[in-house]
Amino acid sequence: MASFTQTIQNIFKIEDLRYKILYTLGILVVVRFGAFITLPGIDLAALQSSNATQSSNTLFGLFDMFVGGAFSNAAIFALGIMPYITSSIIFQLLGVVVPEIQKMQKEGEEGRRKINQWTRIATVPICMLQAWGFAIKLNAQHTSNGLPVVPDSGPLFFISAIFILTAGTIFMMWLGEQITEHGIGNGISLIIAIGIIARLPQALWQEWNLIAVGSRSWVIELILLVILVGIIAAVILVTQGARRIPVQYARRQVGRKTYGGTTQYIPLRVNTAGVMPIIFAQALVFIPNTVLSFFPDSPSMIYLARIFSERSFVYAFMYAILIVFFTYFYTAIVFNPQEIADNMKKQGGFVPGIRPGKPTADYIERILTLITLPGSIFLAIVAVLPTFLMNIFSVTSSFASFFGGTSLLIVVGVALDTLQQIEAQLLMRHYDGFMKSGRIRGRVGVGGY
Repeated sequence: MASFTQTIQNIFKIEDLRYKILYTLGILVVVRFGAFITLPGIDLAALQSSNATQSSNTLFGLFDMFVGGAFSNAAIFALGIMPYITSSIIFQLLGVVVPEIQKMQKEGEEGRRKINQWTRIATVPICMLQAWGFAIKLNAQHTSNGLPVVPDSGPLFFISAIFILTAGTIFMMWLGEQITEHGIGNGISLIIAIGIIARLPQALWQEWNLIAVGSRSWVIELILLVILVGIIAAVILVTQGARRIPVQYARRQVGRKTYGGTTQYIPLRVNTAGVMPIIFAQALVFIPNTVLSFFPDSPSMIYLARIFSERSFVYAFMYAILIVFFTYFYTAIVFNPQEIADNMKKQGGFVPGIRPGKPTADYIERILTLITLPGSIFLAIVAVLPTFLMNIFSVTSSFASFFGGTSLLIVVGVALDTLQQIEAQLLMRHYDGFMKSGRIRGRVGVGGY
């Protein structure tokens, strides 16, 4: 690898790149600042006391992870960018069954612009609905002493909460677009990643306290750090891994110029679905505990909650099976072999030894099915690793989440994508990138963002 110090110096020598990085950091500071501004009408002391008794192994805990603690803080950015992500996933799924949306997806830049506009519009009602549900949750929340989190729960609180939370999400959506346009990296993905990373200092502090009181030895902590580095390396390897299918283009003569005759490659990623299978699976396995959290005093519900806790074998098994299923499901949605084969045929391209048209589509689909299996198994292993670490090494749940699952995959994917964009800027100006040989290949984050 090139000298890291020299690379950093080169980055800040380029005025445009320096501006992009500082601009991006400035917006991310605003995002984190908004995660600590509490909604009006909330008793902050009662909220903190109530949160201490809440379980993180629910959909609320999953949501809070994506927004960097803003949900548990009842902040103005409590909904984060997730309503926008939800809207984009809905339109992505609709593109499979609605002919009009399918047609727009094939219209290139103009079609994508229309879909993006519809996505933004659909974000508003989704956000208002989620804000209303969040206001109801806050209104029903009490401390162990019976003190309400919302002392005055009149109509004014609900109206103001819905308005402020919706405005906060729209503002964050705009900030993300500003990063994408004027900063470095993908704005939406960076906002999600920075919310996840914001939990790391607290998790490390908890680990340090365990060592300080003698509950954890330095040897175990070093073993955990070695495991973490190994997992990150494996995630990077699988994220970057791809099977390249050669495509030969027929040579054709137009006047005195010759076109075609070259060989290009279609990269089929081992992990085409990205982090989405884990998000879908996690949402489903968290549903039982989310429902059970509304009946905390029932003995049968307490027993079921123990079965579906994140430390149980049942949880890990169901989680892994659902991830394998959703990996194939989401890959089938985002990658259409028949469309790829048709485009190749129109452009005079063909896979050597394979007839154009349906045989090519079948060939691509067969390879995609084969490489998706190890990719799905790897995702399942990474997702359940925190469960085993909590049981074997007694790692705290907040720190264990960085050893696998959604947190690790999103952070690694966003980091690769951002580094790839920085490297492209360096190479464009004839500076060395982060690597002397090879290139960093980026990876988009949640929901294609």
